[in-house]
Amino acid sequence: MALFGNAHSIDPAQAQQEYARLLGHGEQVHAAYLLIRDTILFTDRRLILIDKQGITGKKTEYHSIPYRSITHFAVETAGHFDLDAELKIWLSGSQAPIQKTFTKGVDIYEVQAILTQFVAR
Repeated sequence: MALFGNAHSIDPAQAQQEYARLLGHGEQVHAAYLLIRDTILFTDRRLILIDKQGITGKKTEYHSIPYRSITHFAVETAGHFDLDAELKIWLSGSQAPIQKTFTKGVDIYEVQAILTQFVAR
């Protein structure tokens, strides 16, 4: 499902402060992205998907994915007519990938490089 609007990166220090209650002792946010209402955090320990739900967005699901659970991932770049880039992440024990859509405000190659840094440990 495509998202509309401009996705963009968030300052990791700002995300660290805003989502401090989600983080373990000493856990550090290395990169963060806002995708309309949803947020993705890359920490030194895990990937956190923050999914705002409902019309008001007050209900929120926090999905924590240890990097060791990621079996593989793929990025699909934007094209001339399809302006959205996509990240797909497969987890062990699951056949369907988690999919996140990024608009042109985010460099999908940067997202892929960050994910590679943590998954390839």
